Amino acid sequence: MSENNQWKRNTYIIGGLLGAIIGVISAVLLVKNVEETEDSQAITPARGMKLGMQVMNFLRQISNE
Repeated sequence: MSENNQWKRNTYIIGGLLGAIIGVISAVLLVKNVEETEDSQAITPARGMKLGMQVMNFLRQISNE
């Protein structure tokens, strides 16, 4: 494998693993929050859109650096 493709592959693997870890941590925190407040309200469509837009803005900031 060429030097050029190896760093790309490593970047994809590390990015995928970090994304999965962050996703699991987010889910754990959400479940813990719902259990502590005893509120069955999880993510509403409006809250999901807001969260999605925040994630997109975060990713845009990272890619512009």
